[in-house]
Amino acid sequence: MTSESSTGRQDRSRQQGGEVGLQQLLESKRNAGAYPAPEWGSDSAPTQPLPTQQPRAPRAVRPSKPNPPRPPVQPPNNRSRSGEQPAPWWRSPVAKRVGIAVGAVFVLAGIGYATDWLRTSGEVPRGVVVAGVDIGGLDHSAADTKLRAALGDRSSEELPLRIGDVQTRLVPATAGLEVDWDTTWDRIGDQPLNPYTRFMSLFTMRHVPVASRIDEAALNQQLTALRVHDRATVEGTIAFDKARPVAVPPVPGRQLDVAAARTLLIDSWVLGAAVDLPVVPAPLTVRPEAVEKAMREIAQPAVRADVVFAGKGGSAKLDPAQIATVLTFAPDGQGGLAAAYDQNIAVGLLAPQLASSEVEPKDATFALSGGTANVVPAIIGDKINWPKTLEQLPALLTAPQERTGQTVYEQVEPKLTTEAAQALRIVEPMGVFTTSGFSGPSGVNIRTVAGKVNGAVVRPGETFSLNDFTGPRGVAEGYVESGIIDHGRPSTAVGGGISQFATTLYNAAYFAGLEDAGHTEHSYYISRYPAAREATVFDGAIDLKFRNNTENGVYIETSATGSDITVRLWGTKTVEVESITGEKSKPTEPTTVTLPKGKECIASEGAPGFTISDTRVIKDRKTGREVSRTTRTVKYDPIPIVKCE
Repeated sequence: MTSESSTGRQDRSRQQGGEVGLQQLLESKRNAGAYPAPEWGSDSAPTQPLPTQQPRAPRAVRPSKPNPPRPPVQPPNNRSRSGEQPAPWWRSPVAKRVGIAVGAVFVLAGIGYATDWLRTSGEVPRGVVVAGVDIGGLDHSAADTKLRAALGDRSSEELPLRIGDVQTRLVPATAGLEVDWDTTWDRIGDQPLNPYTRFMSLFTMRHVPVASRIDEAALNQQLTALRVHDRATVEGTIAFDKARPVAVPPVPGRQLDVAAARTLLIDSWVLGAAVDLPVVPAPLTVRPEAVEKAMREIAQPAVRADVVFAGKGGSAKLDPAQIATVLTFAPDGQGGLAAAYDQNIAVGLLAPQLASSEVEPKDATFALSGGTANVVPAIIGDKINWPKTLEQLPALLTAPQERTGQTVYEQVEPKLTTEAAQALRIVEPMGVFTTSGFSGPSGVNIRTVAGKVNGAVVRPGETFSLNDFTGPRGVAEGYVESGIIDHGRPSTAVGGGISQFATTLYNAAYFAGLEDAGHTEHSYYISRYPAAREATVFDGAIDLKFRNNTENGVYIETSATGSDITVRLWGTKTVEVESITGEKSKPTEPTTVTLPKGKECIASEGAPGFTISDTRVIKDRKTGREVSRTTRTVKYDPIPIVKCE
């Protein structure tokens, strides 16, 4: 079936109407006698000839074909049925009335805008609130006065702060925070030009933040100071209750978020209300599951049984309670918990048990008899190497069954071997000197330092320092309080009397021909010492030094009694030494000093001062040829007369 549009039907109807009209016209003419009545076929042509035409043979009538549809002809929209063009809509009475109304509204709005602009000129925009202070609609002077009255003292008032569960305070001015009035007024701005904004200001509020003037250094300093309230994370670990391991879970800490706190303080300080400063969790180094793992895999197996180290002729053990003192745990840097072993504690527990299995190294020394010296051979040590021995400890502590390790021994060479001692050619005395006249506490100190120095060896080219060799000379080292010279007056101090040993040692080196590497005489003359050939020392300040300028070694021998001290230097004697003492000159008289009676005052009769020199002459032992001649001049101060009153 073929459908047909309404347009096609209209065209066909219009065509049929036209044919009917033509037939009616012809019929009317024919009736009037103008034309004969025609015959109409399917093609609308007359079937009878006109009077003037020859008759034609009738033709076969072909069936008519439907005419194709034609598009409808639409009448123009701008024309009425009568053919006239309608008037535009805006010329209609209604449109005119609406236009008049709208124009009136715009005129009234313009008048209102202008009136409002003139009325509010010079005032703060409506609805403006600064740090909680409503200044909208006020003139600028009144608004500025109101703001300064409300906010002007905020920088000097304490600002409450909360950091987690800690409450503290801060003075904004100390933190470098002040109100920046010019920038704040720039933020407030002038009356808005936008009509919509002006209209909406009647119903809304605009909050303007206060601008701050910031001293960065002061603010950073205060923020750093607030870090004192940080709470460090308590890292997870394993502790021991005697021999029982106890897991200690981590406790997360917190710390100030400095960057966020800085921004918040700048934005909020002027409000005066308490500020909750932001915090962030402190780093957690050890994960909770790491504590459980270390507990299960290390701590519990470690104290399961004794650990034994087998040595030469014996053994040493650590029982579970002792293991607990040796074993500790620390973060491994990767979120885990690593075991640590205190070797000092372990050695302190194990070494006494194996001490008898060790041989201490002993330096070669010299047996002195009459005028000769013979080498006493050194002893090579056989000592436990504890660092290597304890390398086995971690594996032994986690071993399920066998928990015995082998002690590692190694030979230890002495500082002075037999061969080295023989090569020093220490065979005879080189120089000797003795002083006497001491007793009591001074004798204690002299014998103590003499025992320390006895047996010292000075190799060729080396410099011997008395202070360096003995180290501190205090009560812990066995020295006692005795007499000294302090600023020219008698006094007391721990270690007093050491200067007599120094003088004795100096003279032994003097007559051995050794090089003087530095010494200091007493400030005033002491009669039991040779003039211009004596020395004083003071712990850490004044030293006695000499250099072994020979090709052989020097061995120091000391011997002391209750009242005298002797120092003898052994080696190979190659020179003879002579001392020539000059005459006293340039005498000076003592002064008198009066002090209050008491322990601090020690009376003295005093003595004059003088100047004197000493010349050392060194000659070759074999040839007698003079090698050197050196003169040293010393000025002694007078000993003051001290009276105690």
